Amino acid sequence: MTTLKGYMNKLIVIVGASGVGKTALAHALCKQNKFTAALEQHAERPFQALFKQDAKYALANQLDYLLYRAEQERELRAGELPALMDGGLDLDFYGFTRLFHTRGWLTEPEFDLCRRFHAYTRSLLPPPDLVIALSADAQTVRERLASRNRINIASSEDAELLERYVNEWLESVPESNILRMDVSKESLNYPNSVPIILDKIA
Repeated sequence: MTTLKGYMNKLIVIVGASGVGKTALAHALCKQNKFTAALEQHAERPFQALFKQDAKYALANQLDYLLYRAEQERELRAGELPALMDGGLDLDFYGFTRLFHTRGWLTEPEFDLCRRFHAYTRSLLPPPDLVIALSADAQTVRERLASRNRINIASSEDAELLERYVNEWLESVPESNILRMDVSKESLNYPNSVPIILDKIA
Protein backbone atom coordinates (compact mmCIF):
# COMPACT_ATOMS: atom_id res chain seq x y z
CA MET A 1 0.00 0.00 0.00
CA THR A 2 1.29 3.45 -0.85
CA THR A 3 2.30 5.69 2.01
CA LEU A 4 2.21 8.99 0.15
CA LYS A 5 0.35 11.64 2.12
CA GLY A 6 -3.24 12.02 0.90
CA TYR A 7 -3.23 8.76 -1.08
CA MET A 8 -3.43 6.05 1.56
CA ASN A 9 -6.12 3.84 0.05
CA LYS A 10 -5.18 0.72 -1.93
CA LEU A 11 -5.99 0.81 -5.67
CA ILE A 12 -6.61 -2.32 -7.75
CA VAL A 13 -7.09 -2.04 -11.51
CA ILE A 14 -8.45 -4.61 -13.96
CA VAL A 15 -6.90 -4.36 -17.42
CA GLY A 16 -7.17 -6.16 -20.74
CA ALA A 17 -8.61 -5.88 -24.23
CA SER A 18 -12.17 -4.72 -24.93
CA GLY A 19 -14.57 -7.61 -24.41
CA VAL A 20 -12.29 -9.62 -22.13
CA GLY A 21 -14.64 -9.10 -19.16
CA LYS A 22 -13.16 -6.30 -17.04
CA THR A 23 -16.47 -4.74 -16.03
CA ALA A 24 -18.10 -8.09 -15.31
CA LEU A 25 -15.19 -9.04 -13.05
CA ALA A 26 -15.44 -5.73 -11.20
CA HIS A 27 -19.14 -6.38 -10.54
CA ALA A 28 -18.43 -9.95 -9.44
CA LEU A 29 -15.76 -8.78 -6.99
CA CYS A 30 -18.04 -6.10 -5.56
CA LYS A 31 -20.66 -8.77 -4.81
CA GLN A 32 -18.15 -10.68 -2.69
CA ASN A 33 -16.24 -7.91 -0.95
CA LYS A 34 -16.62 -4.26 0.00
CA PHE A 35 -14.92 -2.08 -2.62
CA THR A 36 -15.31 1.44 -3.85
CA ALA A 37 -15.54 0.86 -7.59
CA ALA A 38 -15.02 3.14 -10.60
CA LEU A 39 -16.14 1.98 -14.03
CA GLU A 40 -15.47 3.28 -17.55
CA GLN A 41 -19.04 4.59 -18.08
CA HIS A 42 -18.81 4.91 -21.85
CA ALA A 43 -22.31 6.32 -22.30
CA GLU A 44 -21.57 9.24 -19.97
CA ARG A 45 -18.40 10.36 -21.73
CA PRO A 46 -19.10 13.34 -24.03
CA PHE A 47 -16.90 12.36 -26.98
CA GLN A 48 -17.21 8.56 -27.11
CA ALA A 49 -20.25 8.42 -29.41
CA LEU A 50 -18.88 11.27 -31.52
CA PHE A 51 -15.56 9.43 -31.92
CA LYS A 52 -17.42 6.30 -32.98
CA GLN A 53 -18.89 8.31 -35.85
CA ASP A 54 -15.94 10.56 -36.72
CA ALA A 55 -12.23 10.03 -36.02
CA LYS A 56 -11.66 13.79 -35.67
CA TYR A 57 -12.90 13.40 -32.10
CA ALA A 58 -10.18 10.89 -31.19
CA LEU A 59 -7.96 13.41 -29.40
CA ALA A 60 -10.81 14.99 -27.45
CA ASN A 61 -12.03 11.54 -26.47
CA GLN A 62 -8.64 10.34 -25.25
CA LEU A 63 -7.83 13.49 -23.28
CA ASP A 64 -11.29 13.34 -21.70
CA TYR A 65 -10.73 9.72 -20.68
CA LEU A 66 -7.22 10.34 -19.34
CA LEU A 67 -8.45 13.26 -17.25
CA TYR A 68 -11.57 11.38 -16.11
CA ARG A 69 -9.57 8.34 -15.04
CA ALA A 70 -7.07 10.51 -13.16
CA GLU A 71 -9.97 12.22 -11.37
CA GLN A 72 -11.37 8.80 -10.46
CA GLU A 73 -8.00 7.63 -9.11
CA ARG A 74 -7.66 10.70 -6.92
CA GLU A 75 -11.14 10.19 -5.49
CA LEU A 76 -10.65 6.47 -4.95
CA ARG A 77 -7.35 6.97 -3.16
CA ALA A 78 -9.07 9.31 -0.70
CA GLY A 79 -11.78 6.77 0.17
CA GLU A 80 -12.02 4.40 3.10
CA LEU A 81 -12.59 1.10 1.26
CA PRO A 82 -10.18 -0.71 -1.06
CA ALA A 83 -10.60 0.80 -4.51
CA LEU A 84 -11.36 -1.17 -7.66
CA MET A 85 -11.08 0.28 -11.16
CA ASP A 86 -12.27 -1.20 -14.44
CA GLY A 87 -9.51 -0.23 -16.89
CA GLY A 88 -7.90 2.97 -15.73
CA LEU A 89 -5.43 5.73 -16.53
CA ASP A 90 -2.59 3.46 -17.64
CA LEU A 91 -4.76 1.17 -19.77
CA ASP A 92 -6.29 4.19 -21.47
CA PHE A 93 -2.85 5.44 -22.47
CA TYR A 94 -0.71 2.34 -22.98
CA GLY A 95 -3.55 0.36 -24.51
CA PHE A 96 -6.19 2.49 -26.19
CA THR A 97 -4.24 5.66 -26.98
CA ARG A 98 -1.49 3.59 -28.57
CA LEU A 99 -4.07 1.57 -30.51
CA PHE A 100 -5.76 4.68 -31.88
CA HIS A 101 -2.39 6.12 -32.88
CA THR A 102 -1.54 2.87 -34.66
CA ARG A 103 -4.90 2.96 -36.45
CA GLY A 104 -4.18 6.48 -37.70
CA TRP A 105 -6.88 8.16 -35.62
CA LEU A 106 -4.32 10.19 -33.64
CA THR A 107 -1.52 12.08 -35.35
CA GLU A 108 2.02 11.97 -34.00
CA PRO A 109 1.70 15.39 -32.25
CA GLU A 110 -1.69 14.39 -30.81
CA PHE A 111 -0.28 11.12 -29.50
CA ASP A 112 2.65 13.01 -27.97
CA LEU A 113 0.23 15.38 -26.25
CA CYS A 114 -1.55 12.39 -24.69
CA ARG A 115 1.82 10.89 -23.72
CA ARG A 116 2.89 14.08 -21.95
CA PHE A 117 -0.47 14.39 -20.20
CA HIS A 118 -0.32 10.78 -18.99
CA ALA A 119 3.29 11.04 -17.84
CA TYR A 120 2.70 14.25 -15.90
CA THR A 121 -0.54 12.98 -14.36
CA ARG A 122 1.02 9.68 -13.32
CA SER A 123 3.88 11.60 -11.68
CA LEU A 124 1.26 13.22 -9.41
CA LEU A 125 -0.60 10.00 -8.60
CA PRO A 126 0.95 6.78 -7.23
CA PRO A 127 0.65 3.77 -9.55
CA PRO A 128 -1.88 1.01 -8.82
CA ASP A 129 -1.02 -1.38 -6.00
CA LEU A 130 -2.28 -4.39 -7.95
CA VAL A 131 -2.91 -4.88 -11.67
CA ILE A 132 -5.25 -7.74 -12.58
CA ALA A 133 -4.37 -8.48 -16.21
CA LEU A 134 -7.09 -10.44 -18.00
CA SER A 135 -6.71 -12.36 -21.24
CA ALA A 136 -9.07 -14.61 -23.20
CA ASP A 137 -9.09 -16.44 -26.50
CA ALA A 138 -10.31 -14.68 -29.64
CA GLN A 139 -13.64 -16.49 -29.76
CA THR A 140 -14.49 -15.52 -26.18
CA VAL A 141 -13.65 -11.86 -26.86
CA ARG A 142 -15.77 -11.83 -30.03
CA GLU A 143 -18.76 -13.35 -28.24
CA ARG A 144 -18.53 -10.98 -25.29
CA LEU A 145 -18.19 -7.91 -27.52
CA ALA A 146 -21.17 -9.00 -29.60
CA SER A 147 -23.31 -9.39 -26.48
CA ARG A 148 -22.53 -5.95 -25.06
CA ASN A 149 -24.98 -3.06 -25.26
CA ARG A 150 -22.47 -0.21 -25.25
CA ILE A 151 -20.33 1.90 -27.55
CA ASN A 152 -17.24 -0.03 -28.66
CA ILE A 153 -14.42 1.78 -30.44
CA ALA A 154 -11.97 -1.13 -30.36
CA SER A 155 -13.17 -4.27 -32.14
CA SER A 156 -12.44 -7.95 -31.64
CA GLU A 157 -9.80 -7.58 -34.38
CA ASP A 158 -7.94 -5.16 -32.08
CA ALA A 159 -7.79 -7.57 -29.14
CA GLU A 160 -4.41 -9.11 -30.00
CA LEU A 161 -2.77 -5.73 -30.52
CA LEU A 162 -4.28 -4.34 -27.32
CA GLU A 163 -3.04 -7.33 -25.37
CA ARG A 164 0.46 -6.83 -26.78
CA TYR A 165 0.44 -3.17 -25.78
CA VAL A 166 -0.79 -4.04 -22.29
CA ASN A 167 1.94 -6.65 -21.89
CA GLU A 168 4.60 -4.16 -23.04
CA TRP A 169 3.41 -1.73 -20.36
CA LEU A 170 3.37 -4.49 -17.73
CA GLU A 171 7.06 -5.14 -18.36
CA SER A 172 7.68 -1.90 -16.44
CA VAL A 173 5.48 -2.99 -13.49
CA PRO A 174 6.93 -5.18 -10.70
CA GLU A 175 5.75 -8.76 -11.23
CA SER A 176 4.66 -8.92 -7.58
CA ASN A 177 2.09 -6.19 -8.40
CA ILE A 178 0.53 -8.16 -11.28
CA LEU A 179 -2.02 -10.97 -11.22
CA ARG A 180 -2.34 -12.50 -14.70
CA MET A 181 -5.51 -14.49 -15.43
CA ASP A 182 -6.76 -16.29 -18.53
CA VAL A 183 -10.55 -16.06 -18.22
CA SER A 184 -11.49 -17.81 -21.48
CA LYS A 185 -13.31 -20.60 -19.64
CA GLU A 186 -14.91 -18.43 -16.97
CA SER A 187 -18.57 -17.46 -16.85
CA LEU A 188 -19.17 -13.76 -16.26
CA ASN A 189 -19.82 -14.45 -12.57
CA TYR A 190 -16.15 -15.49 -12.30
CA PRO A 191 -16.63 -18.30 -9.74
CA ASN A 192 -13.02 -19.48 -10.12
CA SER A 193 -11.24 -16.14 -10.43
CA VAL A 194 -12.90 -14.17 -7.64
CA PRO A 195 -11.55 -16.33 -4.75
CA ILE A 196 -8.04 -16.20 -6.23
CA ILE A 197 -8.17 -12.42 -6.50
CA LEU A 198 -9.58 -11.92 -3.01
CA ASP A 199 -6.86 -14.17 -1.60
CA LYS A 200 -4.20 -12.14 -3.45
CA ILE A 201 -5.62 -8.87 -2.11
CA ALA A 202 -5.75 -10.25 1.43
